[in-house]
Amino acid sequence: MPHTQADPPSSSVLSDATVAGMPFADDLIRTHTALALTHAIQAVAPHRDLPWLRDAASTLAPLKLRERSDLLRDALLHDLDGSYADFAGVIRQAQTSDLYFSGWLIWPVTGAVAEKAVQDASPAAFDDALALLAALTSRLSSEFAIRTLLRHDLIRALEVIQSTWLHVDDVDVRRLASEGTRPYLPWATRVPGLTVESFPTRPILDALYRDDSEYVRRSVANHLNDVSRFNAGDVVDTARSWLAAPDANTTGVVRRGLRTLIKQGDPGALELMGFRSSPLEVTGPTLNRDTLRVGEDLTFSARITNVGSDPARLSIDYTVHHKKANGRTSGKTFKLAVRQLAPGETTEISKTHSFRLITTRKYYPGTHAIELLINGVSTGRASFRLDAPA
Repeated sequence: MPHTQADPPSSSVLSDATVAGMPFADDLIRTHTALALTHAIQAVAPHRDLPWLRDAASTLAPLKLRERSDLLRDALLHDLDGSYADFAGVIRQAQTSDLYFSGWLIWPVTGAVAEKAVQDASPAAFDDALALLAALTSRLSSEFAIRTLLRHDLIRALEVIQSTWLHVDDVDVRRLASEGTRPYLPWATRVPGLTVESFPTRPILDALYRDDSEYVRRSVANHLNDVSRFNAGDVVDTARSWLAAPDANTTGVVRRGLRTLIKQGDPGALELMGFRSSPLEVTGPTLNRDTLRVGEDLTFSARITNVGSDPARLSIDYTVHHKKANGRTSGKTFKLAVRQLAPGETTEISKTHSFRLITTRKYYPGTHAIELLINGVSTGRASFRLDAPA
């Protein structure tokens, strides 16, 4: 699946790979992918036998997606042993000579580029690998491979990214600058230096939050939200500085970047988005049933009245408190609505929540609960019993 702006093959594609009409995630890299990679390398390096790649093509079946990528990465490193310069030369030749050198076969290629540069251990190889990952990212995002280089020398990697990637014409490279350096990039290895309170990636976000591309701005917002998990103060300060020098899209970027802090009721984030404490009268949440089975839906409603003398801007969320296997409960918060209420005005809200079986959650019978949150403050909670499927 080639990388395009309309359908970027980033972590979002990986997590959605089992949607109807798409292959299972593991099959995104399959025998055909390995053979295509082998053919592309053989075409520009005919003197190489490539036994590891050829063998890998027949051993992918029992492996998961990441394991398949790693197997092809390691096979490529075995077959193209020698210096980093020679290795990178072969990859660049394949890039320029093969129109089909793109899509999911690029994932193991970029991983091999990063590993080879780290093995070389020279500054020249490190810098060249960053340049090569930038050149390949339009064929499939290099966001996973760059983590190897960030872990090896974070300071140098950030210096190169900030000096060469932030203002290039290639939207995929600008997006890579933000997405590849996210502290909690899904599917990616962690980079300890990115989860420190010094917020080393702020210059990247400051340069890109007003980017012309929504594709880049969305990555910036997700990156800012990642940082909010361990550094709320600097995230709010960053958002405040952006709102002081905004464009037409800045409010949307900030709103998405502060979404976790808003759900958590962070005072600074709430105030920045115009959500202030207001006197309210709340009835609910009221449930349409007190018992249901896994696979069914639960509907709840609430009535909210602004009893103050000033307009009230409300961020309304709800938390589902799930019973766990050990008998304790664990909450997951969902966005519900934003309302603006004049003094004396009332709004009624209703939401249907599904308890259908999904791959990312296991339901346990017992007492669960719905909790209503307004501007991050709990305003009511109602319990119900969830039973096993019929």
